[in-house]
Amino acid sequence: MASSTDPEFAAKATTLPPKSDVPPSWRSNCSVVDVALRVLLFSATLVAIIVMVTSEQSEFVLGLPVKRPAKFTHSPAFIYFVAALAVACFYSIITILVSILVIFKPTFHKKFLLHFAFWDVLILGLVASATGAAGAVAYIGLKGNSHVQWVKVCSTYDKFCQHVASSTALALFAAVVLVLLSMLSTYSLYKRIRD
Repeated sequence: MASSTDPEFAAKATTLPPKSDVPPSWRSNCSVVDVALRVLLFSATLVAIIVMVTSEQSEFVLGLPVKRPAKFTHSPAFIYFVAALAVACFYSIITILVSILVIFKPTFHKKFLLHFAFWDVLILGLVASATGAAGAVAYIGLKGNSHVQWVKVCSTYDKFCQHVASSTALALFAAVVLVLLSMLSTYSLYKRIRD
């Protein structure tokens, strides 16, 4: 058995390559992209919430002498939309902080990859379902439905409908960002397994 003072053993020990699954530069690049996407997610969800919450307009309707308000709180779909985006916004704040921690402490990278992949998909489902619900109600407001005699309201509440459309578009962008985050997390896991 070779001892640690044996010159041949020392030469073999110094020539062993450093143990690393994935090159550090690749890991740091992925971490920077991950943080950037999470900041985009935070920005998109926060602005979408602000735009939806500030969507209020009062107009005269059907010849009534009193103005009738239109608010996001008048629709359960819009309330769900704001709640889902609030959850996604809060999630993005937490994951931004964790992603920054991973950049400075790469030993945590392995621990959080699977968690990110799982939670990103879960939040994506939440945001996508809320965006679909808000989009469906917005479409009925824009076009109406002649079969069930639902009249279109966007000709009257134009400012309100513009806010809803903008907020829905931002939420759709947030959903795309979550898809990219899910793909990045999955690819990072794949690279760790393959290398």
